[in-house]
Amino acid sequence: MTVTTTDAGRAPSGHPQRWLILGVICLAQLTVLLDNTVLNVAIPSLTRELDASTADIQWMINAYSLVQSGLLLTAGSAADRYGRKKMLVAGLALFGTGSLVAGLADSSAQLIAARAGMGVGGALLITTTLAVVVQIFDEQERVRAIALWATVNSLGFAVGPLVGGVMLDHFRWGAIFLINIPVAVMGLAAVIALVPESKTKEGDRPDLVGALLSTIGMTGVVYAIISGPEHGWASGQVLASGAVGVTVLTAFVLWEPRIPYPMLDMRFFRDRRFVGAVAGAVLIAFGMGGSLFLLTQHLQFVLGYGPLEAGLRTAPLALTVVALNLTGIGARLLPRLGTPLTIAVGMAMLSAGLSAIAVLGNHAYTGMLLGLVVMGAGIALATPAMANAIMSAIPPEKAGVGAGVNGALGEFGNGLGVATLGAVLNSRFAALVPGAAGAASLPTVLAGADGAAAKQRIADGFASGLETSQLFGAVAVLTGGVLAALLLRRAERADAAPATDTATAAGADVGADAGTDAATDAGTEKTKAPSA
Repeated sequence: MTVTTTDAGRAPSGHPQRWLILGVICLAQLTVLLDNTVLNVAIPSLTRELDASTADIQWMINAYSLVQSGLLLTAGSAADRYGRKKMLVAGLALFGTGSLVAGLADSSAQLIAARAGMGVGGALLITTTLAVVVQIFDEQERVRAIALWATVNSLGFAVGPLVGGVMLDHFRWGAIFLINIPVAVMGLAAVIALVPESKTKEGDRPDLVGALLSTIGMTGVVYAIISGPEHGWASGQVLASGAVGVTVLTAFVLWEPRIPYPMLDMRFFRDRRFVGAVAGAVLIAFGMGGSLFLLTQHLQFVLGYGPLEAGLRTAPLALTVVALNLTGIGARLLPRLGTPLTIAVGMAMLSAGLSAIAVLGNHAYTGMLLGLVVMGAGIALATPAMANAIMSAIPPEKAGVGAGVNGALGEFGNGLGVATLGAVLNSRFAALVPGAAGAASLPTVLAGADGAAAKQRIADGFASGLETSQLFGAVAVLTGGVLAALLLRRAERADAAPATDTATAAGADVGADAGTDAATDAGTEKTKAPSA
């Protein structure tokens, strides 16, 4: 039986099988995230066995990201309108089918097409899983549930390189995709048996124009961000893609208020709580995405680790997030500290971690390890509080759209972090090493250096550029955390004011009634006195 969100009425304790359902949802989510990280480890095998060019490899990776990013808002809206369970089942089926095609592909073109199909399934899974969490958990348990849901992101990042390495040591590259199929089948069976259906009230007409505009706009912006580091930010390809994306997204923003059933209600952005959570979510993704982009280069080019070793040495960040969220520390602190202070503390720790890596991690991994752990603790505190604030600011019947907004912000913030911090790195490096301007990478510059002294000067300049960009990221994250906390605090005060006025008015009414009753009683007594 399908229950609409508007009249379902959840019990205070939520769905009776909510924790089991959460486990099923997390399994589906983990499959998507593992696939992305595992693919990076398989690049050498794909290059060798499929005779893939560098451009082919980039499209194998980017086809998934582009399709998923472009469809996040549309997928969330479809889940709200047609049923979150239906879209979750469709997402698992598409992802499993895409994995089968990818695992059996015998050309780069087939693999790229399969990855694009998996991106459609990934968009449905990311939005519907969070939307279902909001539906089946009450407000008291929702923060902890969202924290566990967010933990899967970090777990996929930490475990992916290990799983990929083990699979590729024993099987051909196609196994990294085929392993998704039994997981998808188990997930489908569990979702069909356990997850309740929920959707908005009937009557909302689909916003087809909004869906088209949001898909084209997000795809254009994300493609510009992805291709910027390779082609150059001033290249015609990047500028044209970015211009198309921004223009179409502007049209989307102008279109949505003009229709009775918008895909994304722009009135949400008048809510300070929503705006504060949005700003914080973008900057968390900005700090995490940008820092990981810099850390990979720091570990390989400055400290001399190989690609797999570098990936494993960033794992403490993810493992810290997993450990803190599994123990529920962030969920327990949130009611005590409140959302604004929890987010501020988390963002401050993320900023402190970036600063520690910049200052202490130049010459040894020990200083970097400290920064990674502090960053992980900050992310574990801030991310669930931020996601809960976004979802709480949006009506439950729009949970899918809220999840789509949360996912789109993550993609945008991650890309913005890579672009901005990468630009700061390149600018500082070019200032210290004039010959580095316009070079593709540090190895390219080192290859053209004459003598050990010149190479050392280039390496020191690159390390200085990394330090500057990491400190820039730390300042940006701290500033954003303070801004987000202030906006959320003001929103809480604004929400509390009407309640206080209502309570005061109610107290005055009670007092007036009591005074009237007392006066009536006194008059009665005076009337009775003479006859006594």
